[in-house]
Amino acid sequence: MSLDFTLAIPTYNGANCLPKLLDQLRQQIGLEQISWEIIVVNNNSSDNTAQVVQEYQATWLPGVPFKYIFEPEQGAAFARLRAVQEAQGELIGFLDDDNLPNPDWIAQAYLFAQEHPQAGAFSGQIHGEFEVEPPENFQRIQSFLAIREHGSTPHQFEPQNLRLPPAASLVVRKKAWCESVPSRPTLTGKLPGMMIQGDDYEPLLYMYKAGWEIWYHPHLHTYHQIPRWRLERDYLLSISRGCGLATCQLRMVNAQPWQKPLIVIRNFLGSLRRVVLQLLKYRGQLNNNLIAACELEFFWGSLISSFLVVKRRRLI
Repeated sequence: MSLDFTLAIPTYNGANCLPKLLDQLRQQIGLEQISWEIIVVNNNSSDNTAQVVQEYQATWLPGVPFKYIFEPEQGAAFARLRAVQEAQGELIGFLDDDNLPNPDWIAQAYLFAQEHPQAGAFSGQIHGEFEVEPPENFQRIQSFLAIREHGSTPHQFEPQNLRLPPAASLVVRKKAWCESVPSRPTLTGKLPGMMIQGDDYEPLLYMYKAGWEIWYHPHLHTYHQIPRWRLERDYLLSISRGCGLATCQLRMVNAQPWQKPLIVIRNFLGSLRRVVLQLLKYRGQLNNNLIAACELEFFWGSLISSFLVVKRRRLI
């Protein structure tokens, strides 16, 4: 059975977050002419996610299928791949379990897809809802927490410059994904003890390589719930470095073999330059300036990513 839209929710230990999101999804409007379903992909959780989903399935909206899938291979990239495999919708909208969409989120996504048939994927505005006040100048690093506010004008992203939307609040065409994205990701997403990011961008780069456009839709609003612990210094430093560690790998996705050695060299030299300039600019301030310290961690991660690519023999 083919549907218009699949709402996919990859989750890991999201039992406490899911009820708020699922309650929000009950309030979606403008769907009278849109056939849709929900899929929750439990990515090997150790909490009672399964029980929470079963309780909602029992009382879910009539005529809207609600599937529960268990994906044992750890990593958000594998959860998203499984969602694509299971989805019946021509469009697939991904929401993390800590995202709260506007009531017209699905309707806005569906309309935009009809108006932009070459859009293989698109995303909108992701606003932060903070449990505590973020640090001063937080907007400089807010993209590391998937907060994106790019204004009121639709436009295409720039995949060639790694300017892309995160997987949270992302809508993709199943056709574009299935025709373009390999069955096994190189970047898996956060794993226990590993914070390498970039799994959001990898599928989009493959779609772009295949000729699909990646768009920004300003009327697609989502609110990202940011608890206190995600603004603590250790976490912010860790995720900043994790974003940097994927940089060189991502630049390899659409590169020709002859370009790969040049990309490694350019990435290394460019990152080294940014590390040196950051150290000079904030000399003696990094212990007290969290935002500058996070930026430095990102630059360090990007520098190290060159060595990770060589180690994995990505140049061959």
